Amino acid sequence: MSYKPAFLQGPESCEGAVRFDVCLSWTPSLGQSSRMAGKDYNHLFKLLIIGDSNVGKSSLLLRFADNSFSGSYITTIGVDFKIRTVDIDGERVKLQIWDTAGQERFRTITSTYYRNTHGVIIVYDVTNPESFVNVKRWLNEISQNCDSVCKILVGNKNDDPSKKQVDTQDAMRFGESVGVRVFETSAKENINVEEMFMAFTHMVLRAKKQSQSRAEKEREREKDTVHINSHRDRDRRKRGKKCC
Repeated sequence: MSYKPAFLQGPESCEGAVRFDVCLSWTPSLGQSSRMAGKDYNHLFKLLIIGDSNVGKSSLLLRFADNSFSGSYITTIGVDFKIRTVDIDGERVKLQIWDTAGQERFRTITSTYYRNTHGVIIVYDVTNPESFVNVKRWLNEISQNCDSVCKILVGNKNDDPSKKQVDTQDAMRFGESVGVRVFETSAKENINVEEMFMAFTHMVLRAKKQSQSRAEKEREREKDTVHINSHRDRDRRKRGKKCC
């Protein structure tokens, strides 16, 4: 399946040099290439959706995972997740997408699910300015739970210009200031939802490969260092054996 990223603005990759050995723990059950295990996917990523209550986190997940929408969807209590497998650059990527409750009383439940997370989607409601203001709080929570992780900012419910209260340009400027890409979506009208998830998955996959490449180069440098030191030690021993 081909797709065209529809970011409003922002960096093409995750902020900074994302390391997959801090918050992003690569275990056999999560995040690891699975060809050797005979699975039907090449990569498994855990994505976390966070944001204030009633911004449409569950609706975004339902739209992407099941292509459905319900205006009477019950508010999430705690966490829920769905799975969808997609094709990115010829590779099968299995997404485990976690939907978290935004209410303050569930914050401690939410925080436990940052572990082993590869990407975080911060959602606000374009018709609710307070939810946009609170994005800073959510970004701070991410920084407290993950040293580095891929993340994007999503303005949902962008389907009625007369109700929109968060200006697109303001969101773009904020995203640029914190180094996070911005999307505007509508789960109700199915606007940019697929594009957002697919483009973000591409970012996470690219971050993993870049991290693996850096790790491989570091291993090669360590091998070279050991090899050089070994030669030096051998030369010293030879010189020490020479008679005066």
